[in-house]
Amino acid sequence: MTKETYEERVTIDGKNIILNYANPPVENLGVVQGAERFHFLDVFDEKFQPENYNKADGTPLRLFDAASVKIDLSKRSKEDMGFWHRNVDYHEIIFCVRGALRWETEMGTVTLKEGNMILIPKGITHRSMLCEDSAEENVLLELKIEDELTYVGDKK
Repeated sequence: MTKETYEERVTIDGKNIILNYANPPVENLGVVQGAERFHFLDVFDEKFQPENYNKADGTPLRLFDAASVKIDLSKRSKEDMGFWHRNVDYHEIIFCVRGALRWETEMGTVTLKEGNMILIPKGITHRSMLCEDSAEENVLLELKIEDELTYVGDKK
């Protein structure tokens, strides 16, 4: 009988290092320091209520913050954005988790539905509007990224 081994791929500088273990790497004796770095969030929880839930001029709720990346939760559900916005510091990747919103931008208009995402480059004017596919609660995750982005999704 052969003993099962467990493979782990560690990515360092874009390259995979392959490690084999006799036991799964998650079988440990407990986290004795630094457990606060691991976060599990339910973005549908009512405690995560951004200002923009009921207010046209409210802001999304900042969940994570770093020098070059910000992650916000938006729940625009009652009113259209109503104003135009231009972020000159960050590219914005907006991922629709629930509902739908129409995004009007200088580069075109799209309706973002559940599972869709859009990249709005730095400096592009945009706004979100409720639409016929909007839900009672429209939930979006917004990543604001300072660094230059290169789309590589179609590369095989």
